[in-house]
Amino acid sequence: MLICSYLCTFSSLSKHDLHCSCIHIPIIIPMCFQIVKVWSEDGAGKVLEIPADMTARDVCQLLVYKSHCLDDNAWSLVEHHPVLGLERCLEDHELVVQVQASMSSDSKFLFRKNYAKYEFFRNPLNFFPEQMVAWCQESEGSISPSQLLQNFLNSSSCPEIQGYLYVKEPGRRSWKKLYMFLRRSGLYYSTKGTSKEPRHLQLLSDLEDSNIFTIITGRKLHNAPADYQFCIKPSKVRSDCKELKMLCAEDEQSRTCWMTAFRLLKYGIVLYQSYNVPQQRKSNLSPFSAPVRSVSENSLVAMDFSGRTGRVIDNPVEAQSAALEEGQTWRIQAPKDVCLSVIHRTQVWFHGRIMREEAHKMIIQQGQVDGLFLLRDSQSNPKAFVLTLCHHQKIKHFQILPCEEDGQVLFSLDDGATKFTDLIHLVEFYQLNRGVLPSKLKHPCTAVAL
Repeated sequence: MLICSYLCTFSSLSKHDLHCSCIHIPIIIPMCFQIVKVWSEDGAGKVLEIPADMTARDVCQLLVYKSHCLDDNAWSLVEHHPVLGLERCLEDHELVVQVQASMSSDSKFLFRKNYAKYEFFRNPLNFFPEQMVAWCQESEGSISPSQLLQNFLNSSSCPEIQGYLYVKEPGRRSWKKLYMFLRRSGLYYSTKGTSKEPRHLQLLSDLEDSNIFTIITGRKLHNAPADYQFCIKPSKVRSDCKELKMLCAEDEQSRTCWMTAFRLLKYGIVLYQSYNVPQQRKSNLSPFSAPVRSVSENSLVAMDFSGRTGRVIDNPVEAQSAALEEGQTWRIQAPKDVCLSVIHRTQVWFHGRIMREEAHKMIIQQGQVDGLFLLRDSQSNPKAFVLTLCHHQKIKHFQILPCEEDGQVLFSLDDGATKFTDLIHLVEFYQLNRGVLPSKLKHPCTAVAL
């Protein structure tokens, strides 16, 4: 990289007149680069040489480009600590080299989807139950999503998350249930029931010099009372378990609330600015640029393409008839040179013979947002498949059974009411139609190979 330095010299024109002439001398100053290795879910790694001021978002953009992935702004860098059993998604604005300097030698970066990274900006009430937000409890009436977010983003306001958490006692395997309060100044616990009087509050951890991690080693290792563990790790601590503040929630919604509030209170408006970057990038696109494919569920209209030109169908009865007729096209005979028994294996949402536990793990890692899904081989029926779908932070499984009709094998997940020639047709159909599912298929659970 060339950095121009400007050398200003003065030349005397006369005894009483000085003239300044700037001589532009390009000086090559080497930019400081660091080696960073990023791993994919399949164990493959890619070595990158990046400048010291490169953010996590920039590194993800680079990996998306190099790996030919779909850039949907859901990719993240994950800080993974296998010995401690911890991981967290880096914020988009964090400097990767700076984070790497605080990691131990056994730690590494993973390249992974995280659909829930900014989901709380779209649906804040799903992330912050009213009973956990002190402000909602103190004010009468329902709180609007914009008011709730403004309370967290405004540095002059004093939001507070409250509720019970299990805390692991230092040096012991036992856990203690305490009433906790999360504020901008830190995480506190009450020494007397649910009292929030200053004399009853003890600081457990601050936010400024700490990060919040998900515990991935399972509840048995730490003898945790539930599966919803997380911890607060001081930034300067590399591999000392004694400095970790081990916590456990009673359910997934409360764990998500605590962890999301921690991020918002620590970074505030910076997160909102990072969330808006993709939207600003889209608005700045040239009118001649290739548009990013985006389908709004509310913008779908009935169309008739039977003539030379398409037309919008206004009559609801005609629209329903057209929909039924279109539904039959999902069952068309595929070309003979296409092997329907394996065509689905080329899709990013198909993960082969993975166990139910592995499917659960992948869904949890990629955000647990509504419509996050994957397909896999059934363990109980070798001819069947399983759709794993997330809805309201709960993971559900639907068996896709084969059925024969006119000598052709078709697939259905509603006992034959709707049949498809292959799994690709099935997925495409349920991406547009909820059918018997609790949610449309919106986000494929993806594992990329670097």
